Amino acid sequence: MQSFHGIPEKELINRLINGDQTAFELLFHAYYPGLVVYAAQFTFDKDEAEEIVQDFFVRFWQKHQSVQPHESLKNYFFSAVKNRSINYLKHKKIEEYYIRQLSGISENHLVYNQDLYSTSELQEKIKNSISLLPERCREIFTMSRIQGLKNEEIALQLNLSKRTVETQISHALKVLRVELKEYSGLLIILGLITY
Repeated sequence: MQSFHGIPEKELINRLINGDQTAFELLFHAYYPGLVVYAAQFTFDKDEAEEIVQDFFVRFWQKHQSVQPHESLKNYFFSAVKNRSINYLKHKKIEEYYIRQLSGISENHLVYNQDLYSTSELQEKIKNSISLLPERCREIFTMSRIQGLKNEEIALQLNLSKRTVETQISHALKVLRVELKEYSGLLIILGLITY
């Protein structure tokens, strides 16, 4: 077994289990540089390697009481850092895959069209579509979706039955789904139409 500053590893482990921070610091300073270089062989990124090793040591200290006295810390440390480095690469690969996917989709899908998010253009399309509705239907839809009134409130204000209000809103939604079908996902998010 190794020794650090003349202290046998087994004694350091026992001190570590008992919460001796000096024992932890000795181990940290002895292994940290080598572990960073080792992790960098996997990540090809020194900053990420440092992050992986630092995170490992933080977690190691948090569970220092469960360290096994007979364990070889060297084997444990390098094995743990290797696994963390591989997990980092897997995560990065998945992340890159989704970034590529999103990048491809954002080039072609209407929801990612920047013009759509300039309020004037989208509002103009919505306004034009609403203007196609019959007058009473348009009035009821505007009160419901734009002014945010409940069906009962609209029925009371316009002296109509609640059922008539519901029918008119349903009709308006059918028309708008057709007129604004390219924007349906965004309109659902905005709460103008439902499915």
